[in-house]
Amino acid sequence: MKAFSAPLWSLLLALGLGATTAARAQLGPIPRDVVQFSATATLEARQDQLSVTLRATREGGEAAVVQQQLKAVLDAALAEARPQAQPGALEVRSGNFSLYPRSNREGRISGWQGSAELVLSGSDLERIAALAGRIQGMAVVQTAFGLSREQREKLEQQAQAQAIERFRARAAEIARGFGFAGFSLREIHINSQEQGAPIRPRFLAMEAKASVASDAPLPVEAGQAQVQVTVSGSIQLK
Repeated sequence: MKAFSAPLWSLLLALGLGATTAARAQLGPIPRDVVQFSATATLEARQDQLSVTLRATREGGEAAVVQQQLKAVLDAALAEARPQAQPGALEVRSGNFSLYPRSNREGRISGWQGSAELVLSGSDLERIAALAGRIQGMAVVQTAFGLSREQREKLEQQAQAQAIERFRARAAEIARGFGFAGFSLREIHINSQEQGAPIRPRFLAMEAKASVASDAPLPVEAGQAQVQVTVSGSIQLK
C-alpha cells in the first residue's frame, strides 16, 4: 500500500470537508423547533339523495330472443318512468345491458342469459320509492343514499372552517406549552371525505320484492351522512 505524505493527507482532508460543507449548504439548514400535527372536524346531515337500481333477467336458447325480451321489459319500464322524470328531483336512465352465453359440460353453448337495468335517482325520495314500486317485470337490486352536491359543499365549508380554527388553536397551545411566543405555518394539507350509514342490500332486496308484488312504494329510509375535514401540516415555533 502506498503511503501518502502529510501535505497530501491535509489536501485530501480539506477537499473532503469542503465537499461535505457544500452538500450541507445545498440541503439547507436542518429545521429546528418544527411540530407536525392534525386537526379534524366532522359534521352530520340527513342524506338527501337516493339512487335505486332495478334489474330484469331473462334466459333462453337464442340470443336474439333473450335480447328482445330484455328490450321489451326495459322499454316498458322507461315508458312508465319517463313521464315522472324531473331534473334534480327524479332522473331516469338505463343502466347496464348485458347478454352472455351459458355453456354445458362439454364447453358448448347451451343457452343465453342476460340482464337489463333501470336507474332512478334524485332528491325526491318519496317519488322515487313510489315509482320503483310501480315498475313491473324488474326487481330492485341496489339502493344507495348520499348527499347532494350543494349539501356536501355546504358541510365541507363549515367543517373546513372548524378544522382550521382547531388547527390554529392547537398550534397556539403547543407554542405556549414549549415556552414560545408564537408560531408560523410551514406546510398545510386539507383532506375531506363523506361517510354514510351502511346499506344492507339483502334486507332491502327482500322488502323491494314484496313491495313490487303489492304495487306499493319501495320501503326506504334515509340515514345520516358525515362530512369529515382534516387539516394536517407543520408549524415553526417562534
